[in-house]
Amino acid sequence: MIRLNLLPHREMRRERRKRDFYGVIGLISILSLAAVGTVFLVLSNQLDHQLGRNSFIDKKNAELDKEIGEIKTLEAEVAALKARQKAVEDLQSDRTLPVHLLDELVKHTPEGIYVKSFKQDAGKITITGVAQTNDKVSELLRNLAYNTAYLEMPQLIESKAAPVDAKNPKDPRRIFEFGMVAYIKGRAPNSGAKSPAGAAPAKKGT
Repeated sequence: MIRLNLLPHREMRRERRKRDFYGVIGLISILSLAAVGTVFLVLSNQLDHQLGRNSFIDKKNAELDKEIGEIKTLEAEVAALKARQKAVEDLQSDRTLPVHLLDELVKHTPEGIYVKSFKQDAGKITITGVAQTNDKVSELLRNLAYNTAYLEMPQLIESKAAPVDAKNPKDPRRIFEFGMVAYIKGRAPNSGAKSPAGAAPAKKGT
């Protein structure tokens, strides 16, 4: 028995094209999903890698912070040791300082001056005495300002005339009673601004 296909030829071709079109759409969808999945996996791997790197950096930063804290502690300990060492050196230096100061005073006190008192208060030295003339007092100030290795910034507090013999006011002879201060080098207030000898005005008596 002979079978005849009575469906129109064009309708069959249209159906075939439609199936082909849906097949292509399906294939494109599958490929798109595969591409999206691949990109997602790649980005996910990169994200995990970056998170791992961030975790490593955070760990190293924490270790560095700990080391920096230890270094600061060591620096504080070193500073404390240096301060103690300086204190010990200052104490050792201060033990012999009075001897050096007296030696300097003896060497640089000109003839015609008699020192009555020599007092140290921390870094300040107070000297009182009598002199034959005011020129002798000025010479002592210059010597303490420029010729000694231990003293600086001498300043005259007072210089007044007084009779040689207080019991005989008619005696015309006069001496000059003076007081001055000087500072141990490096311990004077504002030691950077060194005053010249005799910078402080003298109070002269008659």
